[in-house]
Amino acid sequence: MHSLFRDLQAGVQALKLDLPEATLNRLLQYQDQLVLWNKAFNLTAIRDPKEMLVKHLLDSLSIIPHLPKGRLLDIGTGGGMPGFIIALVEPERECILLDSNGKKIRFLRQISADMKVANAKPVQTRVEDTAIFEQLGQFDVVTSRAFAALNDFVTLGQPFLAKNGYFAAMKGVVPEQELETLQQYKQEIIALQVPNLNEQRHLILLS
Repeated sequence: MHSLFRDLQAGVQALKLDLPEATLNRLLQYQDQLVLWNKAFNLTAIRDPKEMLVKHLLDSLSIIPHLPKGRLLDIGTGGGMPGFIIALVEPERECILLDSNGKKIRFLRQISADMKVANAKPVQTRVEDTAIFEQLGQFDVVTSRAFAALNDFVTLGQPFLAKNGYFAAMKGVVPEQELETLQQYKQEIIALQVPNLNEQRHLILLS
């Protein structure tokens, strides 16, 4: 058994997610590879696997009960948070993982192939590159954990959003001022409780 299996299992139960043991083991396999590749490629500033478990795995998993269904685009996916983690947990959902950083996309392509995660498709490009619109099409859900400003995320993500689609932005503190400038969207603010994380976390759904 993986040394962090019980920690992940307890965290997943606290999030009220019903995940089989095989999925928990796959999540830990992904994290082990992230730790390994991080030594050479600097994919994340977090080095400690226990901290990674909380701030990457459980943080990303915390949004899954609240995500609308359908095809998903993760803008600025980095090392695959939350997009690759969602793809692992929901194999029926197509997840496109977008990032301009070649090292991060190389990692995601390798791990997707090694773990046979057929529904995760890493794409190296800048979201501003309009040529990518035709190639990727539109999405029911557009996520991001990395965007600093909500307005920028919405502006850049808008061409990718299908009619009746949702923006799902992961945030710490609720960005009240930014939300005021997005009054044209129906807004839902969901407070998240990430196990063992003593920081605010919110999911902002805009439709």
